[in-house]
Amino acid sequence: MNPIRNLEIEKLTLNIGAGKSQERLEKGVKLLRMLTGIDPVKTITKKRIPGWNLRPGLPVGCMITLRNGKLVSELISTFLKGKENLLEQLNFDNEGNVSFGIHEYIDIPTVKYSPEIGIMGFQICISLKRKGYRIKYRKEKRKKIPARQRITRGEAIKFMQDKFGVKIKEEE
Repeated sequence: MNPIRNLEIEKLTLNIGAGKSQERLEKGVKLLRMLTGIDPVKTITKKRIPGWNLRPGLPVGCMITLRNGKLVSELISTFLKGKENLLEQLNFDNEGNVSFGIHEYIDIPTVKYSPEIGIMGFQICISLKRKGYRIKYRKEKRKKIPARQRITRGEAIKFMQDKFGVKIKEEE
């Protein structure tokens, strides 16, 4: 098989949306720090939405983006154990991304309950790529990824099954 066709993990993103509640936001920051050992970044609103009482500059969530390395693969396999290695077709998009949520962090087998955090969930997004995706991001002569080089939903599912032993839930 052509080595350019091999898939790899581009990044892992962990996200917690807290809304206006600053107390929930601080708990989310503690949770992400506890899971990864890295300080998360707070996400800030850019728009004013009067119906939700949001204004520009208000922190509404926190996130961590991890790239490359052994830690990313270990975290993904740990989070998948919290979902019992079972994902649905809807968790995969047509661009090679996998996204799923953990409803309660205590579902993850290696994580213990912390009373100062309480019960909280978070979202996990995994972006996949192939060699040659750099042309999409480089500074000069930036180009689109050709159709033959894009990752399909089926390829992403096969990668997750082979690398992490994921089972796909059959739709009813």
